[in-house]
Amino acid sequence: MGLIINQRASHIAFPDLLQRLGIKFASEDGISNEILSRSVHVGGPVETGRGFVLHTPDYNVSDSTLEIEGGVCLTATLDILKAIAGGRGPDRSILALGYAGWSAGQLESEIHANGWLNCPADADLIFDPDLDNKYPRAMAKIGIDPSHLVGVAGHA
Repeated sequence: MGLIINQRASHIAFPDLLQRLGIKFASEDGISNEILSRSVHVGGPVETGRGFVLHTPDYNVSDSTLEIEGGVCLTATLDILKAIAGGRGPDRSILALGYAGWSAGQLESEIHANGWLNCPADADLIFDPDLDNKYPRAMAKIGIDPSHLVGVAGHA
């Protein structure tokens, strides 16, 4: 499975999602700017009602948090949303609804056929709120100028 990290969900705001899930987020001063400004992302086309939170390792629940790599963890329980709403969540995070999925061996086959480019995990890139520049920054990390890519290939 994988998560898209550069697309905002236009159909729901973070406070609305918390409200739908019955998670209280209002304080005596009202809703914090951090909660109001937080985005919900499109994680992929599979199970779009299911949420995943990529986050920094400063939040960890032993039964629920999976350490990925490079200072990035994944938690998919309501507890992390409650912690975020209560100001006790990780320093940096991305909430994604849905995920991208592949059948056994499919992703490996697509990578072997040069259908994917990948770069090392980079927390600064992953958690950067500037979604428009994530793709060019990821490409730059592996030394590729996207303007040199073509959508078709020939055979010699």
